[in-house]
Amino acid sequence: MSAIFRLLDLAGDVGLLLWGTHMVTTGVLRGYGSDFRRWLGHSLDHRLNAFLVGLTVTAALQSSTATGLMATSFAASGILDLVPGLTVMLGANLGTTLVVQVLSFNIGIVAPIFILLGFVLFNRWHDGHLKNLGRVAIGLGLMLLALHLLETTMAPVEKGAELRPILDAIVSMPILALLAAAVVTWMCHSSVAIVLLIVSLIKSDVIGVTPALALVLGANLGATLPPLFEASSSTGRRLPLGNMLMRGTGCVVALPLLDPISRLLARIDPNPARIAVNFHTAFNLALAVVFIAPIDRIAKLLVRLLPDPAPAADAATPLYLEGVALGTASVALANATREALRMADMVKEMLKGALEVFRSGDRRKASEISRIDQTLDRLGIAVRRYLAQISGGELNEEDSFRSQEIFTFTINLDYVGDVLANTLVEFSATRLKQGRSFTSEQLDEIAAMQTEVLESLNLGIAVFLRGEEQTAQQLVARKTLIWEMETKAADRYFQHLRETRGEDGSADDFHLRILRDLKRIHSLIAALGYPILDRAGHLQNRIVQIPEAAQSEPDNAASKERRSR
Repeated sequence: MSAIFRLLDLAGDVGLLLWGTHMVTTGVLRGYGSDFRRWLGHSLDHRLNAFLVGLTVTAALQSSTATGLMATSFAASGILDLVPGLTVMLGANLGTTLVVQVLSFNIGIVAPIFILLGFVLFNRWHDGHLKNLGRVAIGLGLMLLALHLLETTMAPVEKGAELRPILDAIVSMPILALLAAAVVTWMCHSSVAIVLLIVSLIKSDVIGVTPALALVLGANLGATLPPLFEASSSTGRRLPLGNMLMRGTGCVVALPLLDPISRLLARIDPNPARIAVNFHTAFNLALAVVFIAPIDRIAKLLVRLLPDPAPAADAATPLYLEGVALGTASVALANATREALRMADMVKEMLKGALEVFRSGDRRKASEISRIDQTLDRLGIAVRRYLAQISGGELNEEDSFRSQEIFTFTINLDYVGDVLANTLVEFSATRLKQGRSFTSEQLDEIAAMQTEVLESLNLGIAVFLRGEEQTAQQLVARKTLIWEMETKAADRYFQHLRETRGEDGSADDFHLRILRDLKRIHSLIAALGYPILDRAGHLQNRIVQIPEAAQSEPDNAASKERRSR
């Protein structure tokens, strides 16, 4: 029974270590995930720059797995090229060893200080950055506390007879130890936690130095597996596969040389725990030195191994909604943004095609626009489902606002497509089938408003991408222009009716309905600027002014009625 209780204690200590690591990663991503996304999303043509970005981001996240998932998503979406992406991963692999270097020192005495400081920051401050900084401090404190508990739990194992045979069987064969550590690391999604666990085993004299180095190799190999298994496309698998091949090659070379390597590292620091930690750093530093020069050749090999997939026959198949990114909110939102832009391009195509239908009466073009609308609906549903899969608890204030923006953007584009397909194209096709067409003046009015709607759609896309307040104001202000165009067209129509009394067959006002629907479309597009203006406080000012105008209008109407009497 004592062995069972000791295993339960060990599992609890490891769970606490993993949870502390998760809190640190989550806190950094919630507080500064957007900044990391921008760093990784930039074009990193210079290899040293890409290497340093990977090292810095991973040192802050305390997880090369999290960096790998982010970089894999960017590579799958085409934001990050394969060569700089592989260089980023070389830096990330080294960055995670720096975290282990710091935490491996005997600093467990400060664990209560970190936890207390984090609790105060998390509960006393409403500022998002400070709250997340508190979460990071609590996570660090829990990690240090878990390491202390691990040493306490493992101390009796060195002299005990229950668990020692199991551990001896595993570490007696270096290949088995490597594979076991790789599987555990893959299951835990944290090489930092597993390497620190290995360090605790060494400090407790449970395992020797050479078996510990084999376990460290396994932890390095296992850290490459989560991004590889979670990538959903061949393009997305290139980056994690390249990282696995580089680390796997290093493991094959280093595994037979563990004894001489351990003796060499003992000259630097004879402490067994320090030997394992220094080996972890030296291994990844050696990989960076060896592979950073031929990284472009490795990229070409990966492209040959995993060629680009054939274009999807169904246009409604999402191209950028990578499931691997759902664990990192900021990256998942970037993918949803790219898919939403595909929808915007489809709406542009529908708007231009609708005018062709009005001019020529091409029924095939009308049917094509209807098919695009069906594709638009399916893509919109896919994007919104993807947004729903991002855990609300993982979103900071900025990411939550962005998620709502993307949701609104796709909903409005769906409505625009419905208006175009169901109202404009279908109705005009019926009219043309009956042998009637628009006059040249009516077509000019429709074309003029369609041009303005397209221009507003371009502004709406700019607002969606950049969130600039000035552009949002320009977009909303264009509603006045559209209203004036519709009003002038109606005035000209009624003036023509009065002059001809409808005797020339011009009493049909269908082109006014087209203009009205174009105005509806413009209102949906202009609504894309409202969240930006609301966030800046401009909509509140407008809401305050509306009641005043509304109160004055009845008085004016009543006074006019009294004067008429």
